[in-house]
Amino acid sequence: MDVEKLRNLTDAELLHQQQDLNDQLFRLKFQLKMGQTESLTKIRGLRKDVARVHTVIREKELGIAAPSNGHKAEAAAGDAEPKPKAKTAAAGKSAKKKKTKAAAKGKTAKPAKKKTAAKARKK
Repeated sequence: MDVEKLRNLTDAELLHQQQDLNDQLFRLKFQLKMGQTESLTKIRGLRKDVARVHTVIREKELGIAAPSNGHKAEAAAGDAEPKPKAKTAAAGKSAKKKKTKAAAKGKTAKPAKKKTAAKARKK
């Protein structure tokens, strides 16, 4: 199923399409469990179609308008803004953690002592 076709449908048509796809998916899963079919590719395709419908419904809820394939190249060429330069290696070095004095000498920190039952009773 093409996403562009889905984006051109109304909300009611999208909900109807979603119900139809879920029904088909249910029937195929039922047939698979009964051993009547082994069409895993159809099940996978239907699951992806259901996901596409959910995505388009959510896009409409949020008011996100994704440009169609033909408009992507035009939008990219018309709105060409210079991208910020990548960070240099020197900037990456400063982000590394500095070694502590104990770590520099090869010593490790001592683990915290656990309270025993006898010490807990004293308090």
